[in-house]
Amino acid sequence: MTRFGDFKPLCTNTPSYPLCNLFYRQLQHSAPTVLLNVSANATSAPIGVNPKCGIARVGSENSIGNIANILACGLSILVTVWLIYRCNYRKAAVGRIEFRAFLAVYLVTLPLQLIATGSFLEQGTTTLVAFTAIHAGAVTALFWMLLGNALVATQVVEDGQPSSLIPFYVLTAFFLAATTYISLDVALTFTSTFEPGDPKDSLHSISLFILTLIWPGVCVSLSLHSCPTYSCLTLFPVGSAALLYFILMVWIVVGVLHEMRPILYYALAGILFIFAQLAYFLLSRTICDGTSAKIDGSFIATALETATIVVLYFAWQRITEDHWPDDNLYFPQ
Repeated sequence: MTRFGDFKPLCTNTPSYPLCNLFYRQLQHSAPTVLLNVSANATSAPIGVNPKCGIARVGSENSIGNIANILACGLSILVTVWLIYRCNYRKAAVGRIEFRAFLAVYLVTLPLQLIATGSFLEQGTTTLVAFTAIHAGAVTALFWMLLGNALVATQVVEDGQPSSLIPFYVLTAFFLAATTYISLDVALTFTSTFEPGDPKDSLHSISLFILTLIWPGVCVSLSLHSCPTYSCLTLFPVGSAALLYFILMVWIVVGVLHEMRPILYYALAGILFIFAQLAYFLLSRTICDGTSAKIDGSFIATALETATIVVLYFAWQRITEDHWPDDNLYFPQ
């Protein structure tokens, strides 16, 4: 029976799920006999713990790694750099600094994701664990920043000022540090807090589960009662933060700005985000099986997530100003 906080279903059925790197290292030192089949040999083991399908490490079995997602991450990096560059021209835009910071952290997650899921590094190595832990922390911080941008857009506090930026960056640092620390402790067990329980192959970590899949915890109790398995929980990682963001932005656009057209952008962004999760958690195994473990659905998810970011940028662009109203005023001499 799967318990709340068990990662076993994800690490078995979802190819290239990065957090499995942490549990592989944990089992390698605490219960190596649990690692079976393709996971038994760390030199060639794919991402996952006893996965039903996984892309072998680069160089073994003629594997070139998760090449499709590597290319998707590379293209996403270029797109995100362009968006950050474009942000610099919108000097009067509400939340410009905060939105640019959000894009910068998304940019950081892409090379981390590439390393954590690209099947470059040997399973169980400290290097792979470190990159995976930082990636987990960056993703958790990213979703706080998404929610933080919605809060900034309400103009409860003035954007770009210490009253906005200090809590924004402090909470970003908190989520980054907390998730990274817990991830490292899960893998390296340098304290007894996150040592594997019984059964060890359940890959149990409630703290990591909440931070990476449930954050910020809105409607957690409803999810648990409505989903006897973890299908609802695993389809939409950190979906609560995204849901809060979209609710706040719809209220701002319709209730405050009385605009309707930007809603189409936010609706499209929401749809793309949902499709990205569906592709990752439902299609990955199918694609992996169909291509004899050459690629999986992670590249589709990466492409759709980047498309979501692009649409969010255009939605933000629609509801903000390029320049201050008096920038183009002409004053005769």
